Amino acid sequence: MASRKSRPERRQEPLSRERIVAAAVELLDTVGEGGLTFRALAERLATGPGAIYWHVTGKNELLAAAIDAVIAPTLAGDDTGTTPQEAIRSLALGVFDAIDAHPWVGTTLAQLPRTPGKSPMLRVFERIGRQVQALRVPEAAQFTAASALLSYILGVAGQNAANTRAAQANADRANTDRAAFLDAVATAWRELDPDEYRFTRDVAGQLREHDDRAEFVAGIDLILAGITAGRADGRTRP
Repeated sequence: MASRKSRPERRQEPLSRERIVAAAVELLDTVGEGGLTFRALAERLATGPGAIYWHVTGKNELLAAAIDAVIAPTLAGDDTGTTPQEAIRSLALGVFDAIDAHPWVGTTLAQLPRTPGKSPMLRVFERIGRQVQALRVPEAAQFTAASALLSYILGVAGQNAANTRAAQANADRANTDRAAFLDAVATAWRELDPDEYRFTRDVAGQLREHDDRAEFVAGIDLILAGITAGRADGRTRP
């Protein structure tokens, strides 16, 4: 009786830091930061938690690496041939879109411990800072200008991602779409007390019709206008 040839075993992709980080990003996208555990990650990778610790020392390092992986594509572009303002807008929109696609980035950044020289956003800060220098902002004002831009980018992008998720969740519960949800909120704003909420009532229509990315870029332009105006006036602070 002829013996059957045994089928070769499927060769698994070797475990690496890159593979671990990619799996962590997928897990974070699915269940959020609270669901990222080494046990869950080990199950996804079909390995043991100990094997992961060989490449990553702990959850904070893993989260920082996952943020780096998400943000890295926004830094891949070449700023040659663009103005500093255009370069900053492009970078800001890249980060905005990355956080919009991965909302956990915004909340996770706030929770990570401050480790000197190891912030996941340090490369973004460096890229912004070089463009601030290209704008010929006075040296004494460069840190403030770059910090203001980074704070706006991360703060607004993170808040927008959170608002989008909340709006979508509310829309899902009400069996409606996001536009209808915003229309309902705008209508509610218009019905507020005119003495206590005069401004909110006045801009209710803009809430109904606004585009998140367009509003984000408009805010970047306001900050850049302030920076360049401060440079033109010779002030030491933008």
